[in-house]
Order: sequence, then structure tokens, then C-alpha cells
Amino acid sequence: MTQTAGTEPAESDVLHRLSFLDRFLPVWIIAAMGAGLLLGSVVPGLQGVLEAVKVGQVSLPIALGLLLMMYPVLAKVRYDRLDTVTRDRRTMVLSLVLNWVFGPALMFALAWLMLPDLPEYRTGLIIVGLARCIAMVIIWNDLACGDREAAAVLVALNSVFQVLMFGVLGWFYLELLPGWLGLDTTSVSFSAWEIALSVVIFLGIPLAAGYASRRLGERARGRDWYENRFLPRIGPVALYGLLFTIVVLFALQGETITSRPLDVARIALPLLAYFTVMWAGSYALGRAAGLGYARTTTLAFTAAGNNFELAIAVAIGVFGVTSGQALAGVVGPLIEVPVLVGLVYVSLWLRRRWSAQPFKTAPSRRR
Repeated sequence: MTQTAGTEPAESDVLHRLSFLDRFLPVWIIAAMGAGLLLGSVVPGLQGVLEAVKVGQVSLPIALGLLLMMYPVLAKVRYDRLDTVTRDRRTMVLSLVLNWVFGPALMFALAWLMLPDLPEYRTGLIIVGLARCIAMVIIWNDLACGDREAAAVLVALNSVFQVLMFGVLGWFYLELLPGWLGLDTTSVSFSAWEIALSVVIFLGIPLAAGYASRRLGERARGRDWYENRFLPRIGPVALYGLLFTIVVLFALQGETITSRPLDVARIALPLLAYFTVMWAGSYALGRAAGLGYARTTTLAFTAAGNNFELAIAVAIGVFGVTSGQALAGVVGPLIEVPVLVGLVYVSLWLRRRWSAQPFKTAPSRRR
């Protein structure tokens, strides 16, 4: 599909441009939740079976599901084009500040303000805030006619930065900062090393595999084959891995979920506030900085989106598959997907509204 400058997709076409699997992602997630609840109620001893073989602190089936979630996304990144955006200092600085300073701080504040009496869920949300975008954000950015190469580069940089800094930031926001502020952390027990190890396993391994896939695939068969033949084949694997993980999580969390539905609703509220504030604030900041429509849109979506796959992996690896932290991570994509689809429509509306102003549109690019 070719998108030329000045060509605006009709808002009614946005969902139709998604693949069948991506278009109904919220439906699949809800179905996976229901299947997990049903499985947990009819299969006795399921938890013992799942934990019979472990990778670190994570059962092998769940570990495989988590790795499957991450690999296809990281295989899509064009690692040889980092310099196309790194030369744009405004975009780089704004993205780094929004993703690694403002985003985690905002989620920390919302979690403590809205969930002061639910420490497990609060911790899970803070972990979500630390897991910066590397997944579905590329799809939302494309639908909103953002800058595809900028999105790919920011995703790649976020991936590398998470390997290096996630454990440090986890220690800062979960232990050091609450202590400085005099907040009660006695009900939260974790190890910064365990967080770092989970990141290395569930992000470092698929990151290395994704990089190797692109280098070897392009060298052997060329970029056209890699992006138009190989990537479409492995793309659905990420969704299958996510749905499998959700089924297992909800099978083990069934009693908690059905007995405390209000808790799930309370987890959703700070997530809604977070996505809205991050996207709107980033959009306003990008426009004020004169980035142009395409890169402003990319800045907004990469700041608002979160790597819920990594958040789920870390929560399971550190706190356990039946923990409240893991449940908070699972609720994340259920809220993020419909919210960011809605923000795609908002972006296209803003694009039309500002088309007569000196505001750049997305350049021509092959889809």
C-alpha cells in the first residue's frame, strides 16, 4: 500500500487497514481471558503442572509464550537506520525525556494516587510505566500517518535502553523514591537483580534474535523478501504468544478476578488517565517544538504506548504468575488497545484541521 504526501485515509478505513487479527485484538484478549477463567475452573492441579519446569522463576510454558510475544516485534526493527533519527536532536531529546523521565514518573504518581491501598496492583502499574513502547505502537503510528522510520528508530533505542536501565529504574521507582517520599513499601518485596535478570531474558534474548534474523535474512535473501515475505509470516506469532500467556494467567488468576472485579476496574482507571495524558501532552509538545505532523504523531504514540509484553514478563518473573502485579500487567493491553485505536482517529482529525497550516505531512513511503 502506498501513502503519498497529502493523501488522507478516511477515518472509516482505519480499522480495515489492520490485519484481521489486529483489527479484533480487544476481542481476542477478552476471549483469551474467558478461556483462561474456564480452564482454571475445570482443570484441577493446573498450577502444579505449569510450575513443574521453570526458567528462572517463570514456568517454561509461560516463558515460551513471553519470548514468542517479543521476537516478531524486534525482528521488524531496521537496526541499520538509527542515524536517520538520531541526527534529529529535537525528536531524540523529546522522546528520551517523555519515555524515560516523564512517563515513569506519571505512572508512579497515578498508581500511588489511585491505588494507595492496593500495593500489588500499584507495583504492577509502575512496572508497566517503566516498560516503554516497542510493540503495537508501530501499527498505531502507521495508521495515523506518522513517520515510520522515526518510529522504528525510537522503538530500537527504547529496546536497547530497557536492557540497560530497566532494573535501575525499577529499583528507583519501587524502592528508593518511595523511601525518600516516606511512602509505605513494607508490603512490596522484590529484588532489583531479579528485575534486571527478567529484562535480560525476556527482552535481551528476543532482541538478539530479532537483530540476527534481520541481518542474516537480508544478507541471504534481500530486504524485499525479509520484509514482504518473512515478517508477515512471523507477525501473528506475537499475538499467539500474548493470547497464550493471557489464557494461562487468567486460568491461575480466576478466583482473584471473579471475586474482586472492582479491583480490575480500579487498575483500569490510572491506565486510562496515563494513556490520555501521555498522548495529549506529547502531541502538544511536539507541535510546539515544530516537529511537523508526521514526527509529532510518532512522538505522541511512542510516548503513550507501553511494552506490556515486557511488563507481564517482569511481573511474572519477579512476583509470580498468580501475583497482583501480573494481573495489573495483563489488564494493560485490554485498556491500551482500544484507547490508542481511538487516538488514531483523533490524530487523523487533527491532520485535517491543521492541513492548511505549515505543518508537515507524512512523506511518501512504501507500506
